Amino acid sequence: MEVRLQKLIASTGLSSRRKAEILIASGRVSVNGKVVTELGTKVDPERDHVKVDGKHLTSAQPFVYLILNKPKNVMSTLDDPGGRTTVKDFLRGVSVRVFPVGRLDFDSEGLMLLTNNGELAQALLHPRYHVPKTYLIKVKRILTDEEIQRLERGVRLDDGMTSPAFVKKVKKAEQNSWLELTIREGRKHQVKRMLESVGHPVIKLIRIRMGPISLGDLPAGEFRFLTDRETNALRELVETRQEAVERGDAQVVRSKRPVRQAGWAKPEKTKKFSSKKVRAV
Repeated sequence: MEVRLQKLIASTGLSSRRKAEILIASGRVSVNGKVVTELGTKVDPERDHVKVDGKHLTSAQPFVYLILNKPKNVMSTLDDPGGRTTVKDFLRGVSVRVFPVGRLDFDSEGLMLLTNNGELAQALLHPRYHVPKTYLIKVKRILTDEEIQRLERGVRLDDGMTSPAFVKKVKKAEQNSWLELTIREGRKHQVKRMLESVGHPVIKLIRIRMGPISLGDLPAGEFRFLTDRETNALRELVETRQEAVERGDAQVVRSKRPVRQAGWAKPEKTKKFSSKKVRAV
């Protein structure tokens, strides 16, 4: 079956579609020995021979990307010497061996990205690229605006100052409050330590976003495969950050949105996806 050339290149994990289009337009891609520069050219992966920079385009093992809504009291590893439940126990039907991209604490919940694309996984976790992660958090007592501003400026922990965070109030009760907190670092127990430093121990922590990928209303213990659009967005995020580092201008970019001073925001809703068929991209 014929597919667009840029989609085929992206499907191997070599680049995002945007980067693939640049490769094509710059004359670095050939099909059956002829350089192709026209975007939208269609090729048959089974019949046509595609080269990028003179090297055959191959993908011995298709890359797989999925997210799991990790339940509380589940290890975020594939194995546990103590015999505790791990994320692997929730991946029934996934024939390809995938690995978690980062970790969540045993008692934390929410979005975990898993893939067999080791290069992309390492890039998403690399501290130079500042990939944002957003958490929905329930804490003891009500945060004041001053405490929120401290989090947004960065707080001092045992291992140094944190980078600025973005905080959005969600709702409050008499004895506790909910908030969304976005960070671009990945220190051990960082979110919990940040909130403890301003006097608000964490009661519940759910990761709801990682880069361009949102948990949505995926039920706890369920997984779904990423859409083509989502996998492409991940690749583009990494490529953009890598290019910024190469230019020497990669900085943590804080949101310009102000802290809400009155009222409480409702949490954002994300379109629900469901899939139990293996998608290799």
